[in-house]
Amino acid sequence: MTVDSKLSTLYSINMKTKTSSNIIDYIRGKGRVSAKELVDHFGISRQALFKHHLQKLLSSGQLSKIGKPPKVFYFIPEPKIKELKTKLNAPTTNLINNNYLIITPAGEKKEGLSGFIYWCQKNNFDVVKTAHDYALTIKKFKRFYKDGLIDGLPKIRSSFAQVFLDKLFYLDFYSIERFGKTRLGQLLLYAKQSQNTSLMKELIDELQPRIQQVIKKYEIEATGFIPPTVKREKQFMNALQKNLRLNMRIISLVKVSGDIVVPQKTLNKLPDRIENAKKTIVVSEAISADNILLIDDAVGSGATLNETEGQLRRQNLARGKIIGLAITGSFKGFDVISEV
Repeated sequence: MTVDSKLSTLYSINMKTKTSSNIIDYIRGKGRVSAKELVDHFGISRQALFKHHLQKLLSSGQLSKIGKPPKVFYFIPEPKIKELKTKLNAPTTNLINNNYLIITPAGEKKEGLSGFIYWCQKNNFDVVKTAHDYALTIKKFKRFYKDGLIDGLPKIRSSFAQVFLDKLFYLDFYSIERFGKTRLGQLLLYAKQSQNTSLMKELIDELQPRIQQVIKKYEIEATGFIPPTVKREKQFMNALQKNLRLNMRIISLVKVSGDIVVPQKTLNKLPDRIENAKKTIVVSEAISADNILLIDDAVGSGATLNETEGQLRRQNLARGKIIGLAITGSFKGFDVISEV
């Protein structure tokens, strides 16, 4: 490389660095800006803006973005406190990175340690002490797991006089003490409420191998999906059934109602939940099988799963076991998960 070409390369690098620095200063002064505003202000092409500046600033953590094309805005993230990370030992850091997720009020998905620090700062908690408490709490709840599943049958037996389920499992608790919704709890809530297809896909991809594990272990021949009550354009349970691509017979379950739709989550008394489940869920296609798996998104009281499986028993559709599987479940006895 000649001296002139070296100088030219250095000049180009310096100019790009200067422009990136100017972009940071501009966004800091404005708060949030779009790519179009940056193109207009700095007089550079969109291609150059993304290739030489935005991509690098995003990957280095100097910039963050929110929104989806065409409405994407860039902003300066809150300063990261590096010293906090150095004060946490590796096992605690790994545990937080593997388990913690929060979706902020603005709709940002923050995972692992960065999400945990955000939550602590938002609530004025000491990060290091709270991280220690979180690790202890996670370890406490992990004791309920066996082969990656939580046994929910004791909770059901303590609530119902008659239990039709042979087994009931959760993949995770919906929430845990002090720290609120678990990772799966967060993903489930916002996948349903926001009807976000990418979030649904992320959740389903995470669920698929664990559901297949249950199917294989209990030699499941037919599966039913508890139908939703609240009408939405994009139903998570429909997406789950479609994207799991189970190579087996599907039991058709239909949710019916009277003149007024009454969702389970609006009922606070156990007898009301039992009546609701018994009278509004119908097995519309009779498929008999040795072992049947019924899948629900969240179990609060367990009335829906238990009464649905009661119908299968009364119609002699299950020659073997009926297994209930919920993505999330409550920790205590009779409980109401009203959000999902």
